[in-house]
Amino acid sequence: MQKQSALKLVLGHFMVFVLLFAGPAAPAEEARPQQPATAQTSVSDSDLRAFAKAYVDYHKIRQTYEPQVSKAENPKEKEKIQKEGNAKVKQALEKHGLTAQSYNRLFTAVNGNATLRQKALKFIDQERTQS
Repeated sequence: MQKQSALKLVLGHFMVFVLLFAGPAAPAEEARPQQPATAQTSVSDSDLRAFAKAYVDYHKIRQTYEPQVSKAENPKEKEKIQKEGNAKVKQALEKHGLTAQSYNRLFTAVNGNATLRQKALKFIDQERTQS
């Protein structure tokens, strides 16, 4: 149970990172209310595997860029580092066939369904051991 809570917090951080670095949403997307995740949300194992791979890649990127951002001495330098991190996150998502929106859809589904969360944890653990 503690592992699930930790994943939820970490995934929440990832979602925020993706939203910050992915740029502003289109106006139509901003106005659209978020749909609550339900048990009927259809998420395939291949979707969860892509989600897990993107999650692991993100953490590698974060380990590189987060310290650089916090050490940045001025706003321009910080912005440059954030843009570089953004590009890396976007590439990682694209490499696994995801966009910020599709990742966030998966995030919502995983956090709203205990079975999906367990599967996601399993795939994340597998991906970490393979990396």
